[in-house]
Amino acid sequence: MSTSQGTSSVTQAASTQESKPKKKICCACPDTKRLRDECIVEHGPEHCGKWIEAHLRCLRSEGFNV
Repeated sequence: MSTSQGTSSVTQAASTQESKPKKKICCACPDTKRLRDECIVEHGPEHCGKWIEAHLRCLRSEGFNV
């Protein structure tokens, strides 16, 4: 393997690690998750769009593809 190929592999591995979320999805965004879950239990998912969207935005900001 040449030096340029070795450097390219290291660069690709580093960029892959940086783009991965740092937490498990179940542990990310506990505040919005709690609000979303409480709303769904009390009112049903059709009435909780703003909390569902808020939680999805939070998850995306943590690096999850949802």
